[in-house]
Amino acid sequence: MNEQELKFLVGRIEKLEQAVFWGKGKKAFDKKSTPKIARFTGIAGGVKLLLAQNFFNHKRTLSDVREELSKHGYHSSIQAVQNAISRAAKPGGPLITFKEGGKKVYAKRK
Repeated sequence: MNEQELKFLVGRIEKLEQAVFWGKGKKAFDKKSTPKIARFTGIAGGVKLLLAQNFFNHKRTLSDVREELSKHGYHSSIQAVQNAISRAAKPGGPLITFKEGGKKVYAKRK
């Protein structure tokens, strides 16, 4: 085998490894690592969409989030939306939650 064939085979192996192990070492919201359709499916995908659109740069209540998701075609129960947001607000997640005026509000973690 010559050097050109080796480079070709190494390139194919790297592409296969990326296809099989695409999530290792990548960020959860890395646009290059996941196809566009796969990023925003389901209610959790709707929350990711709002994150990508910087919706959480300001404090938002659960009602605000559900209303905005409805505008983007994500229609679901308030419990499903709360579950998706709670998961995104876990330690190390992209959102932070706190109480303001007796209500939980969500914002982007800085």
